[in-house]
Amino acid sequence: LCFSLFFLFFFNYREVILRSVRSDRKFWEVGRKLVAAIWDAHARIYHGYEVIGMEHIPKDGPALIVYYHGAIPIDMYYLNSRMMLQENRLIYTIGDRFLFKLPGWGTISEAFHISPGTVQSCVNILRDGNLLAISPGGVYEAQFGDNYYELLWRNRVGFAKVALEAQVPIIPCFTQNLREGFRQVGIFRTFFMKLYNTIRIPVYPIYGGFPVKFRTFLGKPIEYDGSLTPEQLQVK
Repeated sequence: LCFSLFFLFFFNYREVILRSVRSDRKFWEVGRKLVAAIWDAHARIYHGYEVIGMEHIPKDGPALIVYYHGAIPIDMYYLNSRMMLQENRLIYTIGDRFLFKLPGWGTISEAFHISPGTVQSCVNILRDGNLLAISPGGVYEAQFGDNYYELLWRNRVGFAKVALEAQVPIIPCFTQNLREGFRQVGIFRTFFMKLYNTIRIPVYPIYGGFPVKFRTFLGKPIEYDGSLTPEQLQVK
């Protein structure tokens, strides 16, 4: 049954994929659409995935998507897949530096435009007219957040500096039930926090993959306001 559902969802996007093969003839473009179709099928079948507020993402032109980082950012895989299949737009993403030490990650990052990111490189991505997603909480929020969904940004304002310098709107993004799908173990939190702060590699064990409903909410854009400081924009 699951295989049949996957096949039907994949078949539903056959025209999108074939159009990429016929017209774009770009190696990564075809590969991205194939992977996106698989991820979107998984999202729909396993999590009943929905996106609320897709209209807030511009059809063209730049915008900065600021999202809450779950234990695993699977919601961003789903959102990016939905964007590629329905809107034909790729969301560039900033990833933690430890990822780029993993075998095979170079191919993934090249295909989906994932980079460690500096303020200037992020500004350049946006000035080129692209969508960019940043999680200010990053791996720290992923590792030590809980089902109260408190933002663990630790006074980070880099994303605000990027938005102000690139003069782009910020689109807030949050996925309901993300922490119910994947969780951290509930013991030795202090130990793992000290260990993470020492080695800067995610070591806090996670578990899950529970088939809960995921619903991503995209808020109304926070428009560029040059009178704000990065600290003021972060609070806003």
